Amino acid sequence: MEKSFIRILDTNLNRTKEGLRVIEDSARFVFNNEEIYKQLRTIRHKATSFLESKYEQLISERDSIKDVGRKATEDKRTNLKNIIIANFKRVEESLRVLEEYSKLIDFEIALNYKELRYGIYQIEKDFVKLLNEQKN
Repeated sequence: MEKSFIRILDTNLNRTKEGLRVIEDSARFVFNNEEIYKQLRTIRHKATSFLESKYEQLISERDSIKDVGRKATEDKRTNLKNIIIANFKRVEESLRVLEEYSKLIDFEIALNYKELRYGIYQIEKDFVKLLNEQKN
């Protein structure tokens, strides 16, 4: 496989896991919501498992020092809701990239990432509802 292609998978798997962890910790420690926490944790573990057999190849092509996107600017966050929504979007986008590029190696893996993405859409809806209820 091409180096750039492998780097895309590696980067987006990391984005998915990192974004899920941010949301997961919010569900667990801020909202004490065991249901959402467990759903997110399960998705994080599944996302990792689909490319587990490619782990060594993924990290061998990693080049975080020379990555041209490394110095991209970050948006400011003004509240917890902004953090959670930004990370849901990060997860959804990266799952879409994993879905598309996985088609080049294994169509079943691509379908699994698609399923996770649709699961995240529903969890996002439930979590935003929870956030809005907390304000009222």
